[in-house]
Amino acid sequence: MSNQQTAAVIEPEADFLTEEMDAGPPTDDHPMALLLEEFDDSYVNQPQTGDIRHGVVVDKRAGELLIDIGYKSEGIVTGREVDRLEGEFREMTIGDEVPVYVMREDRDGNLLLSISRARAESDWKHAEELLESQDMFTGSVSGFNRGGVIVKIGQVRGFVPASQLSSESQSQQLTEGEPDNRWMKLMDAELRMKVIDLDRRRNRLILSERVAIREWRREQKEKLLKTLEEKTVCEGVVSSLADFGAFVNLGGADGLIHLSELSWGRINHPKEVVSIGEKIKVMVLNVDRERKRIGLSLRRLLPEPWETVPDRYEVGQIVRGLVTKLVHFGAFARLEGDTIEGLIHISELTERRIGHPSEVVSEGQEIDLRIIRIDTDKRRMGLSLKQVAPEEDSVEFDWEPVPLEENQAGAQDAQAPAAGAAAPGQQAEFDVQAQAESDDETVSEQAEPSQEPEAVKALA
Repeated sequence: MSNQQTAAVIEPEADFLTEEMDAGPPTDDHPMALLLEEFDDSYVNQPQTGDIRHGVVVDKRAGELLIDIGYKSEGIVTGREVDRLEGEFREMTIGDEVPVYVMREDRDGNLLLSISRARAESDWKHAEELLESQDMFTGSVSGFNRGGVIVKIGQVRGFVPASQLSSESQSQQLTEGEPDNRWMKLMDAELRMKVIDLDRRRNRLILSERVAIREWRREQKEKLLKTLEEKTVCEGVVSSLADFGAFVNLGGADGLIHLSELSWGRINHPKEVVSIGEKIKVMVLNVDRERKRIGLSLRRLLPEPWETVPDRYEVGQIVRGLVTKLVHFGAFARLEGDTIEGLIHISELTERRIGHPSEVVSEGQEIDLRIIRIDTDKRRMGLSLKQVAPEEDSVEFDWEPVPLEENQAGAQDAQAPAAGAAAPGQQAEFDVQAQAESDDETVSEQAEPSQEPEAVKALA
């Protein structure tokens, strides 16, 4: 047989052997491949110290839990870890899923686990997310010391220094007693906070209520500015007082009640009408969305006093009044128990000639007065001190003020300084109008002299 024939016979057999060798035994059934796969899975799933796994309770014994975390053997939660669970251990049952922290293997090869550490790790991670996102959260005060209060994020203790508490919380501190108990009133209080500093290595977590409240109010103000409409009525809490008005918290945003909008009467300070912390209803006067300001009014929700004056007062009535202001041409007095103010012209203070009302009355003095004129349209009331107790033999008159001839020149001269001495706002307008009206009456009497005897004119 030639070499070529021999090669032709061998080659097919070689090809068959090659194919058979290439195919080999099925991989799934090869014991070495199964062993290698099992080894790889075991190596990949092998828990490392510091890992957090989700396990299932497979057995519960006295002071011990067996947890299946998908490893070759169950892990054990025992000893001090069980004590930290306290009441939760009694409530746990077989089949419950719990997060566990891988600690180490003991001498017997048992894998030791910790549920409390796993929760703490999760809480620290949550705190880090809050610091990064700067999201606000709500927590309860669980402790305090002289420097501030303690608020937990899960099991992690966060500290809120006193400087980072809001003004409302700071107002709750005790000024008497032990310094360590100064924040006792805040115990169990719910606070809105943000994470401002975190150092995991030093176990340091600093929180701020002040920053959170400031941002929350800014967000609430944006919402209010979009939804508030003029003439609507809102409920709020008086948050602070200033010489020019009162600020009212409408639910995160503050609006201002100007001093002139607190009362229909004249007041010197907002504390005469409202107090901090008081709940009140207010009317929205204006909303400035560009400057982010809200104007409010308290008096617009109260009845306008002049509308009911005709029902409560009449000409000739004796009333009690408080002298509120002295001007060159007379004195203003507020009626007792009311916001109505009337003018006592200088000619109605006394029968004798005087140069200034201070010669007869003083601010803050309470006196009896007679109503001699009511003009509800112009919101004016004329009062008289000298006509409170007229002499019995005097003739009957209509209680209209008639300046004495000797005081006419003084009343006319008072017109120029009266405007300069008037108070700002509505009172200034009242003063000037009253002076002008008084001068008109004087000029009228000069044009048409009275035919009555001098005694009658003096009594008038």
